[in-house]
Amino acid sequence: MSEIGQAFAHPEERSRALSQGSLPDRISLRDHIVEVEIGAFQAERGTTQRVGFNVVVEVRPLSHVVDDDVDKILSYDKVTEAIATALSEERLNLLETLAERIAERILVEPQALRVFVRIEKLDRGNGALGVEIVRATEPETAVPEAEDKPHPQVVFLSNEAIASNLLKGWLDQLEANGKPLLLCVGAPEFAAPISAVLQAQHRIDLLAIEQNAWVLAGRDKRCVVVGTRTELDWAMKNGQISVWAPSKIVLDAVAGPEGRENDGLDLAIWFAGEMEADSLLSIGEELRENAAKLAMRSTAISAKAI
Repeated sequence: MSEIGQAFAHPEERSRALSQGSLPDRISLRDHIVEVEIGAFQAERGTTQRVGFNVVVEVRPLSHVVDDDVDKILSYDKVTEAIATALSEERLNLLETLAERIAERILVEPQALRVFVRIEKLDRGNGALGVEIVRATEPETAVPEAEDKPHPQVVFLSNEAIASNLLKGWLDQLEANGKPLLLCVGAPEFAAPISAVLQAQHRIDLLAIEQNAWVLAGRDKRCVVVGTRTELDWAMKNGQISVWAPSKIVLDAVAGPEGRENDGLDLAIWFAGEMEADSLLSIGEELRENAAKLAMRSTAISAKAI
């Protein structure tokens, strides 16, 4: 088969062509279609599209008797579960990112040697638009020990608390606790612009909250506005006080906040759950009933408290 033929055939043909010596065992998933929201273009937000998955996994032969027992093999369910898990973690812009995450999950399986992942968008114009990657295990590479995930303290500050002369003292006390500190704010007092388009209004409301995050950062130089998971992880490991800018994480979430989109406290409650926070504190605003479902300490104090 020519290289062009291999490129457009099912990944199994690529697997056969790239094999050296004896052909390995393999399992394959063909034309697995999922409706999902994905894509970097604005037209791809707020709507789903069909995405097709074709996956081939080369596996090492079993050294023990299978006895017709599905628990002793790398099953098709492991492949579809890898796809479902990668799709459920967060909203993604790139098929390349999705393919990498699927391959990484499959290669964790002890039997997996090499995986071919092809993903195609089926509704973006005529034909299918997609990517294909090939990844293999590296047995000589030691598996790093899993790091302990930090469990931060999330603190919501009302506008009264942001403007309070007690702000520095609160931050001193919170910082002294030794826990990673993530601060959340609501919208400023002035009204945000109004749009008749729901998706546009959602972005406007989130940007209004981010404006207030910058106001808080200007009140204390220890506070740094942060908007991505990567930045948050770094900040928690390095003792930086972060002020959460919610737009990216909220818009990329598969299951977003259930409360009002322009409500900073509802966002903070959702964010605390997403970050697996150790505690949630609200300064200047009473906590809502939805905070009770969080498996953490949740308290509120007045912005006039010392």
